[in-house]
Amino acid sequence: MKTTSSLAELNDEIVGSMSVAAVFSDFGGKINALDFHRAEDLLVTASEDDSVRLYDIANAKLLKTTYHKKHGADRICFTHHPSSVICSSKYNLESTGESLRYLSMYDNRCLRYFKGHRERVVSLSMSPVNDSFMSGSLDHSVRIWDLRVNACQGILRLRGRPSVAYDQQGLVFAVAMEGGAIKLFDSRSYDKGPFDTFLVGGDMAEVCDIKFSNDGKSMLLTTTSNNIYVLDAYGGDKRCGFSLDPSPNTTIEATFTPDGQYVVSGSGDGNLHAWSINTRNKVACWDSHIGIASCLKWAPRRVMFVAASSVLTFWIPNNSESATEPGTVNAET
Repeated sequence: MKTTSSLAELNDEIVGSMSVAAVFSDFGGKINALDFHRAEDLLVTASEDDSVRLYDIANAKLLKTTYHKKHGADRICFTHHPSSVICSSKYNLESTGESLRYLSMYDNRCLRYFKGHRERVVSLSMSPVNDSFMSGSLDHSVRIWDLRVNACQGILRLRGRPSVAYDQQGLVFAVAMEGGAIKLFDSRSYDKGPFDTFLVGGDMAEVCDIKFSNDGKSMLLTTTSNNIYVLDAYGGDKRCGFSLDPSPNTTIEATFTPDGQYVVSGSGDGNLHAWSINTRNKVACWDSHIGIASCLKWAPRRVMFVAASSVLTFWIPNNSESATEPGTVNAET
């Protein structure tokens, strides 16, 4: 599944032409989270059937499936190594405290347990520059870890459901908390407290997801009240905002394109939407073909995004020779 367009050439027409190129429908439940590797053509998913799955995104091929019945598979992200991931647990948190695991997909080993959170982890972010990562939990804490050490390196206590994200340079991280407040920390001296706090004017809903654009200039927030905001990452000013159809019991994920010019999101109506940040115009609305897409991310180095519910779909421009009508490629066979 090769894409013919260059990321440098993204425009309204290319974004609007995205269509389903591959479908994976063999999941035994909802996909909880997914992540692309920063440098390799790899995708990892974690789903309610307790599976962690690794895909080659260049060829839309499932490479490996591992099952984690004891702990479950909830949030997930790649480390810097292409066959290693961090996965959060769904089960036995109270008894074991093993809220996070450092897993090798290569030989299906758990390399390290990270104990501390007593409730589910709802947000996970790996530093792009070193072995640090962050987890935000329903126990109202954010913990900072180092892959090489079992012990937690730092704890931030806060109100509400925390969402966390590193910027693309690893210098700053953002923590969203109760009342729509976004606090920015210097990742080298976070113990000194936030150096800035932003408020999303008028929207007090909890932020369920936060992302930085690749150039570090913008932040993307998705709230539990089905709104999306793009903020200036330096001053906190709202660049634009978009409203989605309600999606009861399902949190929606939105994504920047790698050039930071577009936002793509799922919605409660079962459609996917794309907007231009510069013009604030909607440039596409697609039937997702999978119901409400709770997971959605754009690949870092390709003209491709993936959307997932209990089905995983790969989307590429339909001017590519390999693009097909939705549902005609069942890539698990």
